[in-house]
Amino acid sequence: MKKRDSFAVLLMVFVLASCAPKQITDGIPNFKWIEEVGAKQRPAVDSVYNVVDFGAVADTTVLSTNAIQAAIDACAANGGGRVTFAPGDYLTGSVFLKSGVDFHLPKGVRLYGSQNIADYPVIDTRVAGIEMKWPAALITAIGQQTVSLTGEGEVWGQGKVFWDKYWAMRKDYDKRGLRWIVDYDCMRPRMILFQSCEDVTLNGNSYFEAGFWTVHILYSNQVTIDGILVNNNNAGKGPSTDGIDIDSSTRVLVENCDISCNDDNFCLKAGRDADGLRVNRPTEYVVIRKCIARQGDGLFTCGSETSGSIRNVVSYDMTAIGTKVGLRFKSALNRGGVVEDIWLADIKMQGIRDPFQINLNWNPSYSYSKLPEPYVWDEVPDHWKVMLTPVEPAEKGLPTFRNIHFTDIQAKDCQVALICEGVEASPVTGFSLKNVHITGKNPGRMYWAKDWQLDNVYIGGENGEPVVMENNVNVPLYK
Repeated sequence: MKKRDSFAVLLMVFVLASCAPKQITDGIPNFKWIEEVGAKQRPAVDSVYNVVDFGAVADTTVLSTNAIQAAIDACAANGGGRVTFAPGDYLTGSVFLKSGVDFHLPKGVRLYGSQNIADYPVIDTRVAGIEMKWPAALITAIGQQTVSLTGEGEVWGQGKVFWDKYWAMRKDYDKRGLRWIVDYDCMRPRMILFQSCEDVTLNGNSYFEAGFWTVHILYSNQVTIDGILVNNNNAGKGPSTDGIDIDSSTRVLVENCDISCNDDNFCLKAGRDADGLRVNRPTEYVVIRKCIARQGDGLFTCGSETSGSIRNVVSYDMTAIGTKVGLRFKSALNRGGVVEDIWLADIKMQGIRDPFQINLNWNPSYSYSKLPEPYVWDEVPDHWKVMLTPVEPAEKGLPTFRNIHFTDIQAKDCQVALICEGVEASPVTGFSLKNVHITGKNPGRMYWAKDWQLDNVYIGGENGEPVVMENNVNVPLYK
């Protein structure tokens, strides 16, 4: 063979190899959409606006909300740039970011959230799956483009006052049969909200003691969250202090994050019940990688708000240390929606209570709304009526979990190896597991699952005890 011919053959082999399907890691195909997630552009930072020049004071006894907002407004009005801070500690209520603004908290800056709920103006938003009026977040952006939150500084929500308020209300509401609505009546501020935004970047800051959810990405597209730290447990364990919630949003990249909280660490949502089905907006095209979950209720969670569907999600190179639940899929029989085409790989868990949990009828006292006596429909608040609106027909409320793939999953020092609770009308279908090894002190249980594919899988008790199996079809967990 001539040299020229040999070169042509080699070139052809190279081209064919480059065109062949690839994997970014074992078990996850190299989908083209993976390359398209995350912010496409960031604000230019040629112009700098220091909040001190607008009257902000590095003194936590002085509220600097108006001064910080004035700096943001001036920056946006002049075509964008960077809003920054001199070193020190600042106190603020809600501030609203605008297009073209990089809100930069450098090292040596601490931004403290007000403990007065009046400093968080009420806005139209979605919270915990329904659209309603709710306080703005400490840092909020609504309907903005090319906006970022960056730096090595710290944001402190000072959320304990809101946690205490919730627990007091919860004690009272539980007695009155109102567990299902207390989370909505107790209006607590989120820390970060990007709602209906495009090209969003969060990079590098640390977040502590959120009053409610920490980072909420809602109805947004092309979002990057990179290298943030969340630790909400310094002042105790606050209720519903989720780490990152991706809610009816698309093309989102989360990487290099470290989260300790008291609810779901990394969570995908898409609305709940009749209101979520009305809005009908999915969460899709999401990559979560190279992250750590410490304290919290879920390393990776889908739900329980599934109404708008969750699909086309990739998560890999993830670690859970001491997290209550590892891989978590939850919904309720009035949620509806489809959770499908999820790819999880290279995940290590240690000291986990429940490493693998699937529940289609999760937390009934919270999930199902019922108006107890002596309340009357015409006299209750509007958001109560939203929660009480039935899903019709009822079959529309059945959630579907299918085609979810797990590769190279390890869990050590666990309590319950597997909890899988489908329902007869909607079995958990088409899961595939490869190289999955999970042992627990309790082997766990599997109900209403169908057509699972298993390759080199052990899930069971530490002494070989099998998972309790009931009403499953074609699930060869033990051959």
